[in-house]
Amino acid sequence: MSGLKTFLWACLAMIALPAATFAAPPDLSQKFATCAGRLSAQMEFQWLLGGDADATQAERDAMLSLLSAVMAEDGATETLARRIEAKHAQTALLTRGHFNDDEDDAAWARLRAEVEIGGCRALLLG
Repeated sequence: MSGLKTFLWACLAMIALPAATFAAPPDLSQKFATCAGRLSAQMEFQWLLGGDADATQAERDAMLSLLSAVMAEDGATETLARRIEAKHAQTALLTRGHFNDDEDDAAWARLRAEVEIGGCRALLLG
């Protein structure tokens, strides 16, 4: 009988938990838009300062294909805004990492930029 009581208390606790504790999956269109913006910034930075811009462009194009597959028709404005914000954020990190006199801060920015791009590339491989 005590097992049944434990089970009922667990069920009651689950019902009483706020809905916010159950995280919804992230919106793929927003994630893909963010990555498309970051990859665009990375590609342009590579055009200016060297790097494999062609490979990054291929990754960005693949991300744009994923984005177009999942984007809601009425979400174009929000999606474009997300891409622009992410592109600006990545550009800021790349600039901070490359043109910074504070070596510790520059190293942090380079690492952060690489982590963000790595997360986007993982979406393409995963």
